[in-house]
Amino acid sequence: MTTTPQTPASPDRARPRIRRTIADAAGRATRFTDHSVEDAGIRDLLTTQAQWQAWLDVESALAQAQAEVGLIPRSAADAITRAAQVDLIDQEAVNTGIARTSHPLTPLIAELARLAGTEAGEYVHWGATTQNITQTGNNLLVKAAHRRISSLLDSCLSAAGHLAEREAETAMAGRTHGQHAVPITFGFKVATWIEELIDDRRRLQQAADDLATAMIGGAVGSYASLGDIGPEIERLAAAQLGLRPAALPSRAILGGFSDHMWAIAMLSATAAKIARDVMTMMQTETAEVSEPRSATSVGSSTMPQKQNPKLTYNIIEISARIRALVPITLEARIHSFEADGSSAQLMDETTVEALVATGDLLVRLHAILTGLTVDRARMRTNLDLTAGLISAEAVMLRLAQDIGRQSAHDIVLDLAAQAAANGTSLEETLLHDRRVNSHITGPELKEVLAPLHHLGLCANIAHSAAQRAATSEGEEVVGGARTRLS
Repeated sequence: MTTTPQTPASPDRARPRIRRTIADAAGRATRFTDHSVEDAGIRDLLTTQAQWQAWLDVESALAQAQAEVGLIPRSAADAITRAAQVDLIDQEAVNTGIARTSHPLTPLIAELARLAGTEAGEYVHWGATTQNITQTGNNLLVKAAHRRISSLLDSCLSAAGHLAEREAETAMAGRTHGQHAVPITFGFKVATWIEELIDDRRRLQQAADDLATAMIGGAVGSYASLGDIGPEIERLAAAQLGLRPAALPSRAILGGFSDHMWAIAMLSATAAKIARDVMTMMQTETAEVSEPRSATSVGSSTMPQKQNPKLTYNIIEISARIRALVPITLEARIHSFEADGSSAQLMDETTVEALVATGDLLVRLHAILTGLTVDRARMRTNLDLTAGLISAEAVMLRLAQDIGRQSAHDIVLDLAAQAAANGTSLEETLLHDRRVNSHITGPELKEVLAPLHHLGLCANIAHSAAQRAATSEGEEVVGGARTRLS
């Protein structure tokens, strides 16, 4: 696993820093908004120092487990544990050793053995192979990163829940295939986002839990170096690390990493769908919502009026990069014999890239969901854009009560086409046709054509989704107010 460089926040004397941005944390900006979007904190969890500490934690847990079953002296295990602190090691010596040996772990093992002392040092890394330590340690880092991702996702769900609750009855045009379909509410649209995010949260949690294992079975996973007590050592070490022992500690089994990447990719696809909705609704011709932006934001160097989407574009781009990692993890599963370094490296590299990218994506999604400007008046204007055609289904269903659905559909289809061709309202066209006015009176037709008449259960669905979004993060909605569940 290649970790991210640890770069301190650069000083900025022009203005005080109230938060650490992505540009600060990464040491550079790859997207324009990296200078203004707050870092998710995942980069700090995946530094080289954090990785070394995780590996040292595994070496310590291994030694303690071996002492517990009597394989090595207790005094040696305790000395190893005392020495297994990244702040104590000679990091320059480790880096020099890595360059000299072209091996990621043996120099760290040598440094740990030196710190543990001559006698105890001989018991460091007893019966383990490199991937036992690195994969198990990396799984600790993934677990820590997922705690942060889960918190960010909870925040996004909470923000979406507030938005669905607030806009539960805000009428707008529902669109299918890029065309007006039937009226909906904006809260209903947000409810669909919530449902997807809840599914993503469940899927991602399951994948992260499945990956939280300790794989300590020796060179090929057969416990040859540990013997009959090998499974017990693995179980004890896993317990100390807050992990589960691998069902079969073979280095050839990599399916969990592919499942994990798929779950991350699914979450990123949901975020991209939300971003695409917002970006499309921001188009000049639609102009129903606007993503948050600062007063100093510039859209174009030559067109002063432009206020281009930025956060939404970022999310769509980041999501595409994450989704492109899925085939790589599938490729990594196809390897030779009992272990293949190229496969392990592919898994490690893509996992780090995906976790960091997911953090960058979710902080932007949260910013959109909390800062979205909704133009209710423009939504209503767009709802009336087709002069009643958006209510054609409602008219058809009412007429069908008297003459049957297919006949009603044929009549309304004909009259809707006439209204569109002649530039007249659907109401006017229907009122002048005997096939309709002999069954539906003028006042009744006006009521049927009212967009609010055909919203179905949109508001109820929005309120229900807001409730699920809240309870998924330990809140409940009572009388419109949110309270924490005890």
